[in-house]
Amino acid sequence: MGLEDAANEVDVAFTRDEPRGLAYENVFAGVPSFLRRRLTKDLSGIDLAITGVPFDQSVTNRPGTRFGPRALREASTLQAGDPPYGWGFDPLVEFAIADYGDMAFDYARVAEVPNLIEQHAAQILNQDANCLTLGGDHSITLPLLRAHVARHGPLALIQFDAHSDTWVDDDPKRVDHGTFVYKAVQEGLIDVDHSVQVGIRIANDTPLGITRLDARSIHENGAAATAVAIKEIVGDAKVYLSFDIDGLDPAYAPGTGTPVWGGLTTAQAAIILRDLAGINLIGADVVEVSPPFDHANITAVAGAHVAYELICLWAWNRRVTSS
Repeated sequence: MGLEDAANEVDVAFTRDEPRGLAYENVFAGVPSFLRRRLTKDLSGIDLAITGVPFDQSVTNRPGTRFGPRALREASTLQAGDPPYGWGFDPLVEFAIADYGDMAFDYARVAEVPNLIEQHAAQILNQDANCLTLGGDHSITLPLLRAHVARHGPLALIQFDAHSDTWVDDDPKRVDHGTFVYKAVQEGLIDVDHSVQVGIRIANDTPLGITRLDARSIHENGAAATAVAIKEIVGDAKVYLSFDIDGLDPAYAPGTGTPVWGGLTTAQAAIILRDLAGINLIGADVVEVSPPFDHANITAVAGAHVAYELICLWAWNRRVTSS
């Protein structure tokens, strides 16, 4: 389907038969599935599923990330008609990618949510599709890791974040967006020797053996050198990448619950993600986008770009080589 067919496209999230290909539906109209992919629970023949977990009841400051998946989908329509710049291939054309919709849950039964998230992700992985999750607050990453580790074994973690999320929490009943790394390490989900936290700028003396590349080091050494350092740390390990949008400076991502000054620019994040091409990315998420505190959709647009770059990273080692 090309530009000449654009006038005939109507709600392609429902009507498209082929999961591959760009979409030229007006960005201001139609059902905003992520990148205008088909909305479906049937993942037969699907390589990658995008899903949302609109949960924000574990935050320490401002709520609102329950609206994140919807905002990220809407922002992504700006990119649905163009191949990603600079990658040299188009994952939307070469791979079957679908939008699996959002996970359903009872907001009043908070303690049940982690298990539901794990089951939700497992439903996707058990259909032989990879999973990219749109959050939601950062507590969702722990059950997502559990689901991925059940299938792949312990994973290296690349975490973009202002906060280390290693605050000590030995209560299994607590659901907290600031403790997922601590619990993941205690559960043996993370390969700490090949894991790295990027953009940290809040003091926490519980590193748990994970390498930290703080925000200042990135500003001083540069984005390209940071990407080299990350790739040296993770090596050939299977990787789960979690991108907390507050890893970006509030000037570039004001719509988040716990903004911290001195963070990455969107340009730095773009370079780092692009230069991570070749890592063995197994699963990923984009979290903590909070539309009620956003301005002109700045944060949602940044988050949608991050998610598209993560799709490219996932596809890099799997791309179809043209003969």
